[in-house]
Amino acid sequence: MSQANGEAFKRVIEAYNRHDLGALLRELDTEIEWRPVLPVVLGGDSTVYRGHDGVRQLLRDLDEVLAERQMDFSEIRQAGDHVVALGSLRIRGKSSGALSESPFGCVAELKNGKAIRIQTYLDPSDALEHLGRVT
Repeated sequence: MSQANGEAFKRVIEAYNRHDLGALLRELDTEIEWRPVLPVVLGGDSTVYRGHDGVRQLLRDLDEVLAERQMDFSEIRQAGDHVVALGSLRIRGKSSGALSESPFGCVAELKNGKAIRIQTYLDPSDALEHLGRVT
């Protein structure tokens, strides 16, 4: 278990929440695979965003429909190269102004201090289950 992976993951989330694309990309491997649940919740398709260009597209897609997006994690667990985080997601629609808060989970795989895979879940127990399958 690497404390460095937990710290690297926290930097990813902090940069995401600040909308700091440069800082976020510095924490992600150039070949990152990000499987977010949020586009599905917003009525889109399940999509895998690959590489830094994919992350840029993910953020453009989210920012097109959301005025606010914030991930807050109350618990972060580490298992080898994987980190699982449990908490909540807060979003506000851009056109509707509707605020939504939901339980949220995230599993990240890190290599050489950078995230190489991220998958998010609306049910935190799904994140724990995912972690159980990969460790």
